[in-house]
Amino acid sequence: MGKTEFKVKDIRLAKSGEMKIRWAESRMPVLMAFREKFRKTKPLAGMRIAGCLHVTKETAVLVETLVAAGAAVSWSGCNPLSTQDEVAAALAARGVSIFAWHGQSVTDFYRCIDWTLNLKPTLTLDDGADLIFRVHSTQPLLAGGILGGTEETTTGVHRLRAMAAAGKLLYPVMAVNDAETKWDFDNVYGTGQSSIDGIVRATSILLAGKNFVVAGFGHCGRGCAMRARGMGAKVIVTEVDHIQALKATLEGFQVMPMDKAAALGDIFITATGVKDVIVKRHFQKMRDGAIVCNTGHYDCEINIKELYAMSKKVLEIRPNNEECLMKDGRRIYLLAKGRLVNLAAAEGHPSEVMDMSFANQLLALIHMAKNGTRLEKRVYTVSKAQDDEIAAMKLKTVGAGIDKLTREQIAYINDYSSGT
Repeated sequence: MGKTEFKVKDIRLAKSGEMKIRWAESRMPVLMAFREKFRKTKPLAGMRIAGCLHVTKETAVLVETLVAAGAAVSWSGCNPLSTQDEVAAALAARGVSIFAWHGQSVTDFYRCIDWTLNLKPTLTLDDGADLIFRVHSTQPLLAGGILGGTEETTTGVHRLRAMAAAGKLLYPVMAVNDAETKWDFDNVYGTGQSSIDGIVRATSILLAGKNFVVAGFGHCGRGCAMRARGMGAKVIVTEVDHIQALKATLEGFQVMPMDKAAALGDIFITATGVKDVIVKRHFQKMRDGAIVCNTGHYDCEINIKELYAMSKKVLEIRPNNEECLMKDGRRIYLLAKGRLVNLAAAEGHPSEVMDMSFANQLLALIHMAKNGTRLEKRVYTVSKAQDDEIAAMKLKTVGAGIDKLTREQIAYINDYSSGT
């Protein structure tokens, strides 16, 4: 790459990207309030941050806030199909070292991560842990200069905890995903709405009356199930966890194995973080016209190789919508090549919910900058104090207020001798 400071699809898209970023800023009051605060105090002065996160208008607001707080930043996208090219162009035009474009090959994807590491980061920000794993697997000497990192998503946190358990994690990481103001809002309401948005943009179908199969009833799956039901779909949930399956049942959803759901579904969405959730035997049972997509971080939840091998012909019939013609004449439609349908076929989570997630990222990075040298090489959780601060700020921006406990109520709560 040499001295080139960015690589994007087309720098001429910057003006369009500026308008998107401006809109996101108007919807993210918590992060913007922190920007104004930290513009003065510069808590990230001297820090070099390498980020690997979906390049969306909301991400751009985070990047600009990190810069305002004093950091030098280098960025790549964390998914080959999720980058919004106009936003990447706008960040490049603002002087950010960014290496991202929509439609990357796998080789391009990892090359872009490598380019961000030329910054020799002191902090890392990740979504899926690909950047962190790249440091560990190809440039481990860089880890000695990294104070800490943050991780945005469930899949990445699982990977990092496995690394830490194996004694392979070389620097401390904050599991931003596990902040309540992240997973109980971003994962549920953000994923639910944006995944439906991606399905509708790619297909223009009517959801009302359709059998909508959700694989996995974690936070993301629950959000998808809730929003699909809200659009009038008949929701079926598949699960491997008894407790999650019971929750789905008591929410009023049908629960059954995928082997049975495969013959009933009109639309299938995977949200598990596990490979091979939908495979050949399921495709063989699907109805003509079935739609298949994924909202988990990686594209391995749907076995696309088996689907293509079963197909007599594959045709991109609409943007982000491939018609797979089976040898028996049935048609199965694969959305966004099995990548994150909410980001590849739509714009990702709404700005309002990413406001809290990215405020958590900002505060976690500041915490790592201050305390990283004193932390063990393991995965940490966000403090309750940080969660409460962000929730209180968000409530204020939407005009909501809460009650406060009186002294007597606090004393009652702490009085173990109180009974009937």
